[in-house]
Amino acid sequence: MQELIAQVEELGIEINHTSSLVIIFGIILLTAIVVHIILHRIVLRTFERRAQASSKLWLQIITQNKLFHRLAFTLQGIIVNVQAVLWLQKGSDAAQILTTCAQLWVMLYALLSFFSLLDVIFNLSQKFSAASQLPLKGIFQGVKLVSAILVGILIISLLLGQSPAILISGLGAMAAVLMLVFKDPILGLVAGIQLSANDMLKLGDWLEMPKYGADGAVTDIGLTTVKVRNWDNTITTIPTWSLVSDSFKNWSGMSASGGRRIKRSVNIDTTSVHFLDEQEQQRLIQAKLLKPYMDSRHQEIDEWNREHGSEASVLNLRKMTNVGTFRAYLNEYLRNHPRIRKDMTLMVRQLAPDNNGLPMEIYCFTNTVVWAEYESIQADIFDHIFAVVEEFGLRVYQSPTGNDIRSLAGAIQAQ
Repeated sequence: MQELIAQVEELGIEINHTSSLVIIFGIILLTAIVVHIILHRIVLRTFERRAQASSKLWLQIITQNKLFHRLAFTLQGIIVNVQAVLWLQKGSDAAQILTTCAQLWVMLYALLSFFSLLDVIFNLSQKFSAASQLPLKGIFQGVKLVSAILVGILIISLLLGQSPAILISGLGAMAAVLMLVFKDPILGLVAGIQLSANDMLKLGDWLEMPKYGADGAVTDIGLTTVKVRNWDNTITTIPTWSLVSDSFKNWSGMSASGGRRIKRSVNIDTTSVHFLDEQEQQRLIQAKLLKPYMDSRHQEIDEWNREHGSEASVLNLRKMTNVGTFRAYLNEYLRNHPRIRKDMTLMVRQLAPDNNGLPMEIYCFTNTVVWAEYESIQADIFDHIFAVVEEFGLRVYQSPTGNDIRSLAGAIQAQ
């Protein structure tokens, strides 16, 4: 540039310091405009058209996140900085101002380019089933936060003219303040790593956390919050760190198994429990589901009574009970039900009797995890149980209702 100014002066044109600066700044500005037009109007537009026409997914994702646009702006800043160093006098105010602005520009767009690169990697990872189930969003957000802090330190050190090491060493005194300000992001970053490493939670999992009123599908795992779409279509946000510090229920294992558990009891009125007489046995043995059980049970009891029993007292004899036969019937009914899985736990058991009678618990798994189908199967089973219980001479326990009291009062008045 100095040679160009000297050649101009040889032609008899006097150029003072101000004029030379104007010329240099004009050339730098013209160069920046030309480079901008070439990169953005020609190169990037051509690339975008080819990316949109291409079937390659990674090209489309790069275009959507404007990675090359930001890299182009970074390159423009580098070119301006190089021009300022080459053409302006070292140490001059003009050189310092222009190089400082160019370096700030480069730092800013380099950071934005890095953000775009992370977005590209994240979007590409979501296309793979294995990576899409990991809480990578929170980790990437944490990396962005750390990068922004580091670039912020570099920008401040550049403006102050101090070494970044001095600023970083000075942050030690502000550690307590920084920990307080960035407590949630730091805890969220650590929690996101733990969730990913231990495979505790993935997008789409059914999460239940009563403490926060969450019961639904996980839609987003961020740096500081996890979003859950509840089954009533409300959205619950949970602090990410609370998923590590508190307990929650993840139903993904149930969904993956292909069977959902039915665990519900029907309370039997204990006053209706009795031994089966011959007439009741003959009536119940007509049921196809009960015939094998009653034949084997009758044979077993007869053999025992012949060896150990005595006609002198009913206490010396073994007999079948209506509640035991009912339990056997329910067990066979479930084993023959087309919507109940036979390869998973299946049983009908008695629980400890209480003030509400004798609980008879159904414990089995359906062959579907779809909520509506599961509820329909469960309701169908208990519809049958309530309808068939009287065939065994049993009654379902129920607290007295207003209708019972009115019937009793009417009976008393009639007497």
